[in-house]
Amino acid sequence: MIKEHLFKDYYNNNVRFSTKDHPYSKEPRHVWIIARYKGSWLLTLHPSRGLEFPGGKVEKGETACEAAMREVFEETGGRVTNLHYIGQYQVEGKSETVIKNVYFAEISELISKKNYFETKGPKLIKQLPDNVKENKQYSFIMKDNVLYLSLSEVKRRFLIAKHNS
Repeated sequence: MIKEHLFKDYYNNNVRFSTKDHPYSKEPRHVWIIARYKGSWLLTLHPSRGLEFPGGKVEKGETACEAAMREVFEETGGRVTNLHYIGQYQVEGKSETVIKNVYFAEISELISKKNYFETKGPKLIKQLPDNVKENKQYSFIMKDNVLYLSLSEVKRRFLIAKHNS
């Protein structure tokens, strides 16, 4: 059963998260990608925010799926082989409302680049620490229930199923 989750984010904004098909917008302007490469989580190191999964804005003339694949490559050098829609979330910020699609990306290769576009490049982690919410190495983007709900869905739909078949 798909249900909507309501909670506060790191900055105390109201957040709605759902695994339904685009419940808040058919054309979201932002994407966030939970990426996996060779048994590890593929994150990027943002120079001011810290470790986070890749993501960003959908550019004019681009679909959210295209933006997701572009953002992963720009920020990590990762080539996406499979991209799966996980859900969507809406943040009611002080000045604007932001809607993001969340995807799970399976990465086939990491290409070394001179410029990782707004980040310091890829960071592979076998297992995310239990204390991400308190860990200063991680970005605020990783510190609310969107991460935990999305990871739960990824594990349920893709990782656990593969190990049980």
